[in-house]
Amino acid sequence: MSVTPTDLLSRLAALDTCAVSDALDRHGLTGAVPGVVCRTGQFKVVGRAVTVELAPAGRTAPATGPDGKPRHLCTAAVAASGPGDVLVVSHPGGVMAGWGGLLSLAASLQGIEATLLDGPCRDVDESRECGYPVFAPDVTPITARSRIVEASWGEPVTFAGVAVTPDDLVLADGSGITFVPAQQAHEVVATAEAMAAREAAMAADVRAGMPITEVMGASYEAHTAGAAS
Repeated sequence: MSVTPTDLLSRLAALDTCAVSDALDRHGLTGAVPGVVCRTGQFKVVGRAVTVELAPAGRTAPATGPDGKPRHLCTAAVAASGPGDVLVVSHPGGVMAGWGGLLSLAASLQGIEATLLDGPCRDVDESRECGYPVFAPDVTPITARSRIVEASWGEPVTFAGVAVTPDDLVLADGSGITFVPAQQAHEVVATAEAMAAREAAMAADVRAGMPITEVMGASYEAHTAGAAS
């Protein structure tokens, strides 16, 4: 069960991934993922990570259900998740889908916020029709059957090179994805808020007629360096 305070998620939702990425840099943390974008519409997503790891069939023993038979990818995580949860699916690579339309339908009915996948997804039209956000680097019509299996869920994974632990905070928008380690979430969010406020002030200066050369002058690099002070 997650212990992430609701107010912290609300504060994160008021930011964007660029501010959070800058804050992660300020704290020496790796958590920004470029190139994984929403394939089913324009969505901004915030929540807690529910992790799933996929693996090549034949190399890893598949996770099994109560009947002892291999279960379909991601179904256990979908069944156990709900509002405030974001599914974070680690894909082993290749052209086969790690997520599809029936999973999107089930996840949307559960109230799950979104699915983030670092490999291809399919059935994007179906997912779009049910209004469910699916972030992926690519799309494909090719099935996962006999090609990949679920290795585990609810365990730490690596997503596009970033280590993600269950209950880490997730923010995804049009610029990409950011993961915030749960243990450093308060500090990172506070830094991102300070940086966003500073950029808002800079934007106000531009609107007021100040030349962009002055607004983004020598002090711009200090914008990141001084935000956490």
